[in-house]
Amino acid sequence: MKRMILCECGEFIDGCTFKDYIPTSSNPSTPTIGHQICGLLFNFIDDKLPKRYSSRVELKGIAFKFAEKNDMDQTTIGDYLLEVDRLKSLGNLCDMDILIAAYKTIQEKNSDDACANGEIVHGA
Repeated sequence: MKRMILCECGEFIDGCTFKDYIPTSSNPSTPTIGHQICGLLFNFIDDKLPKRYSSRVELKGIAFKFAEKNDMDQTTIGDYLLEVDRLKSLGNLCDMDILIAAYKTIQEKNSDDACANGEIVHGA
């Protein structure tokens, strides 16, 4: 899985960043990055990462972008979107937690299916 940051504006940060300095608990002038599209600054030191809680429709759009960025095939994307929908209906997880949990579930399912079919799974 590629490392991605989901901004509060609903976009993944893909090199669209700028450098800036913010006050944190460890230093009054800590280097950080900001999102060029919306201007949000990220505080990685104090674990104050943005948490986004989208509607079901918005989350499916974000999940589809996430799936494309992780090079999922069409069948896997369908399963992934169903898992995202299932997790969204369970409660109040933030978007990134849902996306990651669904991704891990699909990876485990695909790994289990491959083992059941007698295929060799590398890195499992």
